Formats: sequence, C-alpha cells, structure tokens
Amino acid sequence: MSLSFTKQILIIMLFSILFNAYYAYIAQQGTQSAEISYSRFRSELTADNIKKITIKGAAVTGEFRAKTKVSGQAQGKTADRVVSLFSTFMPAISDQTLMSDLTLHNVEVTAISTESSLLVNILIGIAPWLILAGLWWMGMKSMRNQGPGGVLGGLSRSGAHTYTMQEKGQVTFDDVAGMADSKQELKEIVDYLRNPKKFERIGGKVPKGVLLVGPPGTGKTLLARAVAGEAGVTFFSISASQFIEMFVGVGASRVRDLFDNAKKAAPSIIFIDELDAVGRSRGAGFGGGHDEREQTLNQLLSEMDGFDQHQEVIVLAATNRPDVLDPALLRPGRFDRHVVIERPDWRDREKILQVHVRKVALADGVDLSIVARGTPGMTGADLENLVNEAAILASREDASAVSMEHLDKAKDKILMGGERKMFITPEEKRITAYHEAGHTLVASLLPGTDPIHKVTIIPRGMALGVTQQLPEDDRYHYPQSYLEKRLAVIMGGRVAERLVFGEVSTGAQSDLKIVTDLAEKMVCQWGMSDKVGAMTFSRGEEHPFLGRKLAEEKSFSEAMAWRIDQEIATFISRAEQKADDLLSVNRVKLDLLAEALQQEETLDGARVDEIIGSSTLKISAR
Repeated sequence: MSLSFTKQILIIMLFSILFNAYYAYIAQQGTQSAEISYSRFRSELTADNIKKITIKGAAVTGEFRAKTKVSGQAQGKTADRVVSLFSTFMPAISDQTLMSDLTLHNVEVTAISTESSLLVNILIGIAPWLILAGLWWMGMKSMRNQGPGGVLGGLSRSGAHTYTMQEKGQVTFDDVAGMADSKQELKEIVDYLRNPKKFERIGGKVPKGVLLVGPPGTGKTLLARAVAGEAGVTFFSISASQFIEMFVGVGASRVRDLFDNAKKAAPSIIFIDELDAVGRSRGAGFGGGHDEREQTLNQLLSEMDGFDQHQEVIVLAATNRPDVLDPALLRPGRFDRHVVIERPDWRDREKILQVHVRKVALADGVDLSIVARGTPGMTGADLENLVNEAAILASREDASAVSMEHLDKAKDKILMGGERKMFITPEEKRITAYHEAGHTLVASLLPGTDPIHKVTIIPRGMALGVTQQLPEDDRYHYPQSYLEKRLAVIMGGRVAERLVFGEVSTGAQSDLKIVTDLAEKMVCQWGMSDKVGAMTFSRGEEHPFLGRKLAEEKSFSEAMAWRIDQEIATFISRAEQKADDLLSVNRVKLDLLAEALQQEETLDGARVDEIIGSSTLKISAR
C-alpha cells in the first residue's frame, strides 16, 4: 500500500482518538453524576430522597430530590462531592420489594429496553462492509494518483539510478589510468552517441551491447562511469541482482520499465553490473526452465534484440564470470563487442597509483615506479587499498606524509596478511624458522625462480610464517620448467622439517593444497604430462559452474582418472625429491638461515643473499 494512503488512514485514526478523548473529558467535567452503591441507593430511597430513576437492564440512573454529598475518587484522591444525579447497579439477586418501595415514595420510574433498534442492528451489520468499501475507494484513488503499477508500482519499477549530463563530479577517461585499448573501443560508443551521423554516413552501426569482462577490481564499473561522463547522455545504472524479487514476474517488469525509461531519454546508456546474477545459462540448474531468474533473462534478451528495435539505447554490462553466461546473450545483435580488461602491468600500475595519491601527502623520496614493480598481479582496487592502508599507517604514527616505508608495510600487510600478536614456544618458533628457511633456500638455489622479497616467522594472516617471492616483471606465460621449480620451492618447507627433525608437522597443510592444485592444472589443463598427453579435462577448474558441471557427463574413463592421479603424484614426488637433494647438500646454509630467522624474525632479499653468500653458484635443476 502506498505511503500517502497509509498516512491518510493514520491521520483519520488519530483524529478519532483525540475526539473521543476530548468528548469523554468534557462529559466527565460537565456532569454532576456520581456512582453509588446499591445499599446507598436503598438508604436514600428509604429517606425519600429519590425523585426519579431510569432502569436499563441491571443499570440504574436517577436524580436525587435534594443535592446530596457523595464520596468519590477525583484525581487519584478520595473527595466529597455534592451531586444531584447518581448511577448504580442492581445485584444479581432480585429485589422483590423494590417496585413497591418506589411506588410508596412516589418515585417516577422509566424502563428502557436493552434490545437494539432495527436501525442500529442494520448499521452494525453493514458498518464493516462500509469501512472496507471506503478503504478500497481510497486505495483506488491512491493507485490512480501513482500511475502505472498502482500500490505495487514500486515493485515493478526498475530502481535504476539515473545520471544526467548536468550532474557534477562525473568520471571521465582522464580519471581512468591505463587501459588504453579498452578506452579506445569504448570511445567509439561515445563518438556515436555524440555524432551518430558520422557513422551512419558510411552505413556503420554502433554495437547494441558492450560486455566488459575482467577479474574483480580491474575497473569495469569505473570505466562504465567514465563512458557516461564522456558521452554526456542520460545514464541508467543498475545491478543485475535488483531485477530479482520473490514475486513472480517482477524481474521481467523491471527490465521493461528500465528499457522504456531509456528509450524515452534516448540517446542513453544502460549499465548492468554483475550481469551473471541474472544472465546465467538457462536450464542448467535444478529449478527447471520457468523460475523467476530465467523469465527475467528472457525479457532482457527480448529487449536487447527483439521485435521492437531501438538504435540509440546502448547497453553496457560487466561481469567476471563470462563462462557462465547464456549463449543467447553473447551472440551478435545483443552483446556485439566484448572488451577484456586484464590486470594492469607495472606501467599501468604506476599510472593508477598516481591517480590514487592525488589527495595523499607524499614524503620526499617516494618512487611510485618501485612500488608498481613490487606489486605484480594487483588490480586497481588493490592499489587503491594499498595507498589507503599506507595513509592509515602514517596517521597512526602521527607522520606528516606517507613515506616509502609506509607503502612497503602496507604492501606486506596486503600480500602476507596483518601481523598477529601471539605467544609461540621456542620449539614451535624453531620449527617455523626451518620451514620458511627451506622455502627460501630452495628458491635461492634453483635458477629461474622468482627472487625472494621477504621471509618472516612473525605470524601473519592465517600463517605462522611467510616466504614471499616477487617476479622481476609481469608474467603471461609459465613454462613447465618454471612450474616444476615452483613445486620444489613449495615443498621445501616440508622437506626441511623432515630433514632436521626427522618428521613432518601440520605446518605444511596449505603447501600441500597449493602443490596439489598446481600439479592438477599441469596435468589436466596445460597438457604437461607425457603419459596423459596433450589433452584437457574439467578437473582443476577454478570456477566450476555447479549446474553445468552436474549436468555434463564425465569426459574421461576411470582408467584415465587413475592415470591422472598417478601423474599428479609423480609431479609432486619429483619436486619433493629435488628439494630434498638441494637441502641435503646445503644443510649448513639451511641452519644459518633458520638461526638468522630466529634472531631477526624478518629477512629481506638482500639479507638472505648475504647469509647464503654472494659467491654461491646456483645449482642447475635436475
């Protein structure tokens, strides 16, 4: 029910309550009546002080011949009042002599029937229906005032945020660092909306839909906002999850409302964030093909490329799960263009950092290129968080500006986790030191591995110790030899524990999970096993789509599954043996690293090289 209609009901009820209270107050103040006991009534009748009475059932009201003093309650206190009217109730036991005594003292008696009149009974019978009819009439009036949708009009409306070119603080392409290729593809959309005749002159048509695809935090939403700011047209922004409601048909109605508003404001842009919330493949789940989400998707497909054509409404959508989208969404005519937004390289990361430090006071000597090179794999959101964490650390220390030390600490907190203050026994500290020393020494001795950035036995995040490697530059290809060395580095901690203490501990739990996942990808996805061959299987996928995975048949036999398991185990055991050979030959260096970690707790790459020895020749991989 609408808010205005509810307000009307509340106002009517409030006035009724106030009127009744005021009437009762006036009646109480204006009357000279008092309630007395039946015994007192009989006494006054015997004293010939009753002039007349009115009897209605058991209730008796009357008038004294002379004003009489009666005790009663007034404002919470007992007080005497002089009244001329009274009321009382006859007892359940009938008084046989009452009428004769009334006649004896010449009392005027009036009897009133307790039965309601015919008119009252009719009014009581139809009053509820009259009230319901009145409420219905007021509701219909409110519905007409609201327009389409009526009382439930709020549900059928899309709820999209509308931005116009007059609004201040809009984002433009200048505010989006990097992503030159992505911005170039979207600039064509902007140029078309600004000057459509330029494209129509040679018969070109602008894409109806542009799908922004990329990992979380890479700036898909920011790029869409920049398109709106550059185009200078009406921009409708909505999340795909806003279409879905518990009521059947609401999602499709919201899609229709969104496109109707966009067509009225054409040329315009519709931006749908997290498209996979409503655009997942149809018929892949357990709910059949008639659930609310699929009906919403059907309406979206019809609006984008249905019978009713529209030329000046462009749909932008963002998702990090393009693999789960329905094929009908991705065909030409709907989302014609797919713009892939990858994680930025170190050059783009430097530009992104320059954007985020605009309002941050930086100390002299801050080199953002060094920070950018030391943050491989970070997205724009990660870098924004890095700058914010550094500013928080600086303010915590009452520093006047953010220094390189603050940025380095913030980077360690993000990559390795925040430091935890917890008590560790000397024996557990020694085990952790040897575990991390094993990782560090294997990584330092094997050629072609990523350099050691920092190793610590201070508990960070969920780990008791962390060994961090940072590549010298961004990587896009990973050779098999590099991955095998990576497996050996991860197994180095477990091997060091067994070599020194004669047994392993639970500290290698996360290491075993990482090497198993990596070895499974090498065998099942990247074809790096000679026995399995150049084949790919669904095992090891990072984002399996539950409905599709359960619906698909198994693509390999039990014999192949056994062979895959054997090859995964072979990769892991080979890496473990390689780490064991390295650590056994270099046991002295392992002890030196572990001892330094127990004393200093945190070592950087330069300190590790100093301990191992700058003249040490790296042992070639076996």
